[in-house]
Amino acid sequence: MKVVITGKGGQLACELEQLAPQGVEVISVGIGELDISNESLVSEFIANNKPDLVINAAAYTAVDKAEEDVGTAYAVNELGTKYLANACKLINARILHVSTDFVFDGASTTLYQTDSVPNPINVYGASKLAGDVALQDILPESSVIVRTAWVYSVNGNNFVKSMLRLMKEKPQLGIIYDQVGSPTWAKGLAQWLWVIADKPEVIGTYHWTDAGIASWYDFAIAIQELGVEKGLLSEAIPVLPIPTSAYPTPAKRPAFSVIDKASAEEVSGLHTTHWRTQLSSMMDELV
Repeated sequence: MKVVITGKGGQLACELEQLAPQGVEVISVGIGELDISNESLVSEFIANNKPDLVINAAAYTAVDKAEEDVGTAYAVNELGTKYLANACKLINARILHVSTDFVFDGASTTLYQTDSVPNPINVYGASKLAGDVALQDILPESSVIVRTAWVYSVNGNNFVKSMLRLMKEKPQLGIIYDQVGSPTWAKGLAQWLWVIADKPEVIGTYHWTDAGIASWYDFAIAIQELGVEKGLLSEAIPVLPIPTSAYPTPAKRPAFSVIDKASAEEVSGLHTTHWRTQLSSMMDELV
């Protein structure tokens, strides 16, 4: 099987490359090799390489910046997905596409289901939803959309690495307590994607995060506790819970974005692992 992975250098693409099964030919591309927002380049690249599968891990993910850089967000998240889908349709290739919990508004108090009605409250979420819709319109019988949330890994920039850095630099931190979701180790998501890559009969929309629920404050407390335990931090500092209102940002965030993973577990045969266990495993890679 020949697989093109977009988003080279990103958290998920790095894990996908490292976990690629034997016998799979991987072609990993970043913007330097393929700008997915350029339709002619995408068409030419897919036609020339003829992959069996594309895993689209490329995205414009700068949530706050997207509020002003609307054109670029939509060019990558909507048009890039659309162009990949059109190119794959011509050669009968399949797409596994990574989406986000930010397609939801966060007003729910119960788990978001795969068929819950999306209602994004920021440009990033809206642009990702537009890409999802385009993919479903073009390749409904040979695509999978997987929504995930709060992704981190040893690669790239993320909340875990930022917290570890700030906990060394600052005398204390204030972390938001009233936004709730599920942290996701990129390695676990990559494992799920490779299982689904080998199941061409699987189509449709699924959710995958680690198990359990946390606020950003809970997440930060766990990072500090494990950081001290593993020797990544020399000492603990005060970490204070603050409301979203005390930390205004250009983009609104969903207050609640916990998504139901049952169908993703069922089709893959994999079970989600609690986020704190996954966090510990990821931090072991930093030691």
